Amino acid sequence: MIIYNWNCKTVDVRPQEDDLTDVVYNIHWKLTGKEGEHEVESIGTVAVVLDPDATFIPFEDLTNSIITGWAENAIGAEGVQGIKDGIDFQIQEMIAPTSETRTIED
Repeated sequence: MIIYNWNCKTVDVRPQEDDLTDVVYNIHWKLTGKEGEHEVESIGTVAVVLDPDATFIPFEDLTNSIITGWAENAIGAEGVQGIKDGIDFQIQEMIAPTSETRTIED
């Protein structure tokens, strides 16, 4: 079984937006999938928009869990599943390769 781990600890912020400070607008995410000794990472960025109806969370109160939720929401359920499917495929290729690269010796 593949275990997934999100790292969304790196973000881009706007120092000032309206009357708020350190407003997150871009998340640098990394999703790691691991099965036994096999590990694959997928990385990317996703933009997030300040929701005027949501309660603003000060930067010092943000956690990886909160930011991960924002990233997953911005990527969407189908997008997250696509990323996981790609990781799954790569891990399965490590376990039971369907292709090999070889060099011909002259």
